[in-house]
Amino acid sequence: MFKPLHNYVLLERIEEENITAGGIIIPDNAKEKPSRGRVIAVGDGIYNGEKLTPLTVKEGDTILFAKWAASANEVKIDGRDYVLIKETDILGILE
Repeated sequence: MFKPLHNYVLLERIEEENITAGGIIIPDNAKEKPSRGRVIAVGDGIYNGEKLTPLTVKEGDTILFAKWAASANEVKIDGRDYVLIKETDILGILE
């Protein structure tokens, strides 16, 4: 498997429903990329020269992340699509 470095988080996008609350079907080419994901792997954290600060998120968390995150990188690992993102672009954990 893949182990992110430092403050990077590997996540799998959670696809949104393609039908609105009003019953309108949204075609795939008109959908925005979802901003929800499931954490697959996390880096060890940030080392500031004196100590290592671990990341807040952990494997299995469902998170919200910035739609246009500057650090987001689409990657393919073992034929599956993932997003590699810095923890600072994660907005929160869904519980």
